[in-house]
Amino acid sequence: MIRAKILGVGRYLPEKRVTNFDLAKMFNTSDEWIRQRTGIVERRYAEEGVYCSDLAREAAREALKSAGMKAEDLDFIIFATLSPDHHFPGSGCYLQAKMGLTEIGCLDIRNQCSGFLYSLAVADAFVRMGMYKRILVVGAEIHSSGLSFTDEGRDVAVIFGDGAGAVIVGPSDDPSRGILSTHLHADGRYADILRLEMFDISRKPYLTHQTIDEGRIWPKMQGKEVFKVAVTKIPEVIEEALQANGLKIGDVDLFLPHQANLRINQFAAARLEVPEEKFYSNIQRYGNTTAASIPIALSEVLEQGILKEDHLLMMVAFGSGFTWGASVIRW
Repeated sequence: MIRAKILGVGRYLPEKRVTNFDLAKMFNTSDEWIRQRTGIVERRYAEEGVYCSDLAREAAREALKSAGMKAEDLDFIIFATLSPDHHFPGSGCYLQAKMGLTEIGCLDIRNQCSGFLYSLAVADAFVRMGMYKRILVVGAEIHSSGLSFTDEGRDVAVIFGDGAGAVIVGPSDDPSRGILSTHLHADGRYADILRLEMFDISRKPYLTHQTIDEGRIWPKMQGKEVFKVAVTKIPEVIEEALQANGLKIGDVDLFLPHQANLRINQFAAARLEVPEEKFYSNIQRYGNTTAASIPIALSEVLEQGILKEDHLLMMVAFGSGFTWGASVIRW
């Protein structure tokens, strides 16, 4: 049986740091208020004129370098984002061109905070069936262009940051190592709890002055409901992934959760009775980078030597849709 594994990892964060104190100058908030509710201290913002695919290109370069490969070695691109360069075409095509590539297929995935795990599952399936051998999976976001820096938009604006993370997925030379399984779920009954109304295709035209005046161009979130469902579904999908592989919670060397909110991850760790240090966190420095958060974190734990060969890694995500999932990897 062909098993897929991650061959290389990379990340890219814009240089501009925006602290809680910086945000407090724009609207009614404080460093203490943000830290207590989210755990976030600062986040990165891309400069004007920078596209999501630009961040993705830099992360992809690092992933290729890590894998000892060139862009020409790739035979497919999967791009996960909720902040594409344009509403269409897909950002994967822009990334392909910026990498100097032509012809190879490009697939955009719009599963928001779960986007990287959904993308990884697709790449895993493609490799297992022998369809492709070198797949670039990238999660990249520029949230800062689409946030309302006002008192009305505060609860969302304080959370999100910009960044990109990428991995190269290909066949494993050891059938016991690589992506063991991925478990994906969704519940569309919660779709309106965290959404952007701007592209409401039922309106003719969908974008008007009224749309802008009513604030429909800004993301809306019912934070308490998101929290309540997330802290239930994250432990559930982790248990599902463990059971599917005949594993116990203590077998996992490292949990790599999506960085949505530090309090959500702390609550999930406590519910699973997992030491908090096993739940890696970098949201303090980057905020919520949505589809980019897991590959960014993966790049860091490898660089820091936290994740080692033969470790059992559990990646888990929850986000808009609602969508959620978990992936088990023997590194």
